[in-house]
Amino acid sequence: MRLSDLAALAGVSTATVSRALSGHSSVNKDTQKRIRDLAEKHGVRPNQLARNLRLKNTGAIGLVMPLGHARTQHLTDPFFLSLLGFLADLLVDEGYDILLTRVLPDDTDWLDGLIAAGRTDGLLIIGQSDQFEVIERAAERYKPLVVWGVHREGQIHATVGSDNILGGLIAGEQLIARGRKRLLFVGDPAPPEFADRVEGFRQAASAAGLAIDVLPTAMDPVSAHTAIKAYLAANSRPDGIFTGSDVVAMSVLRGCQEAGIRIPDDASVVGYDDVTLAAQTSPPLSTIRQDLETGARAMVDLLIKRIAGEPTDSVLLPPVYVQRYSL
Repeated sequence: MRLSDLAALAGVSTATVSRALSGHSSVNKDTQKRIRDLAEKHGVRPNQLARNLRLKNTGAIGLVMPLGHARTQHLTDPFFLSLLGFLADLLVDEGYDILLTRVLPDDTDWLDGLIAAGRTDGLLIIGQSDQFEVIERAAERYKPLVVWGVHREGQIHATVGSDNILGGLIAGEQLIARGRKRLLFVGDPAPPEFADRVEGFRQAASAAGLAIDVLPTAMDPVSAHTAIKAYLAANSRPDGIFTGSDVVAMSVLRGCQEAGIRIPDDASVVGYDDVTLAAQTSPPLSTIRQDLETGARAMVDLLIKRIAGEPTDSVLLPPVYVQRYSL
């Protein structure tokens, strides 16, 4: 169904339909709702600029960060800042403007809304959070979309990300090689990336005849610090700790030191990401590096190809262990 068909059903002009679907203030709310209901009924999700795409692009790319699982996280997180910085530099070099959106999903239509608004030529999504199915549904019909995250067999949306299972496996093997046996994962185990890190950690432990404990916590520094303090006060003390991110690892280092646990004498800590601050902690943090610069380049390259209608495959980056002094 075309916009003109929808306009005929609604008894308004095609221009009114276009403005209503983009939320333009010139169309009153009741008319907007009536037109949107008709569009939903007939499966119409037109881009605001669809009638112009053959003649003109928007010249902008959307950088989107959905925080369905982690509403306490912010753009100031070192991981997000680093990846967003690389992406922004690359997109500007390619001649694009940038539209940055931080999303706290309250429904399953947030991504459809961003697409329908038509303000960008494509979207780069930073993390799948707990929105995997939402992204999958959108990717069925909207091709210029690339996600930083995990790749599952048979999935539709294109992703770039590190091999998180291998990263968790490497972290576990390093801790076990150091003689650590009371193993703990600290972080949010629910989102796909972190779930894979836990799985890799568990595989390493199982191969050595060991088990792991999991301390679920939000990934912001305050929550992680509170969680590790409570855990250390209530449980036998771990001697090998793997965290979902470097930010969480920094909070774990602080919590251990406050509890009188010497790092790395009494316990070892391994983070994930290798953000710039990881080398500045006390002691400097051993971690699993994700090559964010290479990953950002891959995301931009894939998106440009998808905008041009070219087929693409997801990209899996190899994780690298970085030895410092917390292990």
